[in-house]
Amino acid sequence: DQATNALVSYSLSAASGGSASIAALKMSPQMSPSGAVGTLPPLHPNPRQLAFEQALRKRGRAMALAGDFRARTAAIRASIARAVVAAPAVGSVRSFHVLSSFDPNKPTWKTVGAQLEYVGNNILLYDDTLSPAGGFTPTQLQQYGQYFDATLYPIDTSAFGQPSDVDNNGHVIVLMSPVVNADTPASDCQTQGYVADFFDEEDFNTASDPNSNQGEIFYTIVPDPNATVSCQHTVASVDFDVPSVFLHELQHLINFSQHAIVHGGSPEAGWLDEGLSITAEELGSVYYENKCPPPSCRTDPSQIFPDSSEGFVQGFLYDSYKFAQLPDTASVTLHSDADNGFSWRGGDWALVRWLGDQMGTGVYRKLEDTYLTGAANIENATGQSFPSLFANFGLALYTDSLPGLPRSTAPAADRFVSRNLKQLWARLYATSASADIPTPTPELVTPITSDTTAQGMDPGAVAFYRL
Repeated sequence: DQATNALVSYSLSAASGGSASIAALKMSPQMSPSGAVGTLPPLHPNPRQLAFEQALRKRGRAMALAGDFRARTAAIRASIARAVVAAPAVGSVRSFHVLSSFDPNKPTWKTVGAQLEYVGNNILLYDDTLSPAGGFTPTQLQQYGQYFDATLYPIDTSAFGQPSDVDNNGHVIVLMSPVVNADTPASDCQTQGYVADFFDEEDFNTASDPNSNQGEIFYTIVPDPNATVSCQHTVASVDFDVPSVFLHELQHLINFSQHAIVHGGSPEAGWLDEGLSITAEELGSVYYENKCPPPSCRTDPSQIFPDSSEGFVQGFLYDSYKFAQLPDTASVTLHSDADNGFSWRGGDWALVRWLGDQMGTGVYRKLEDTYLTGAANIENATGQSFPSLFANFGLALYTDSLPGLPRSTAPAADRFVSRNLKQLWARLYATSASADIPTPTPELVTPITSDTTAQGMDPGAVAFYRL
């Protein structure tokens, strides 16, 4: 038999860190391939969306640390008992300030008029009056609004809690505008992807800020099948791409509003905030997986996921695979919001998914409804030390579902519950093998020999060694 040790390095800040070495399992030298079946969707990385989002989060964090939102926090605490303002009438038009270009030093906004198309229990859906031709029909707009209101919004709020309500309207506004389309140059569409949607922390500022819309607002592209503004976006592509990003951005909105506005603290650490948002995307898939246990709702009965999950699984599947290739260099805890790429995002999702599997999904609400951030937030929500948690998480990446062994071979703390990552990675390779996806088993296990070679590892990273 071969014994495998996992060395887990962690860091709570740039100035502190440590390591833990934990003996793992004995396993057979003959490891059979994964028994995964079914198909997975093609890869869908979107560097431009990620870079835009990360720049916004960085700016929002700087605004909060500078005290820009103190007046809003004071106003919320002074008006908890206000009656909710009635929603405007369908068909009414109001103006919005929409981020039209993002220069970290001097962003600009454009004022648009938008018509209220749908009023739900949770969502107000507005459509820019200058939206291009060929977009949603009135019936499709109603269906789109109902989907956001009755399906997507509850997925996030059930897991993460409610956002703030600084405009006292009892709703989150969804604004569809070609200004968002124009945030991406047409020349970037094929190589860098596009900005699909976002939320802007500026909107939490009071009326003293001329660019603040003073409310919880989600901005999204509009269909533009003739590419009159920038990238071509058909009705079908918007309907496919936007929902998962809505779940992602709504988590960011909830998290920021709870940490910085309601509790008056610092915004969540970027790595944990992003991990929660990728988990929010995944919960869209979980919703359909629960509605459609296999083999139902699948074009091919052997598919791992139902057809409706496709738009929600691409991110975490690809990102976690990339993380598994570089766990000793892709730090889960030390990247900054300025970092682009996919590897660290996969590690952040895997950590948050593992925490939910170990502690129950109620841990996500605890992570949101607080002023604590980062490792201290995780320790408070779980009642366990972060070094101990991270060590077990690192082991779970390797010891969960070892081929040829019962899953229960690994201790419960060293396993995932809701996902079999080895199965998913193997299927990703089977359906999307390329130079980017070169093997069904991305984890690198380094043999330990008798020499005295010294190896370093970034804090917040994981490495696997075989004795």
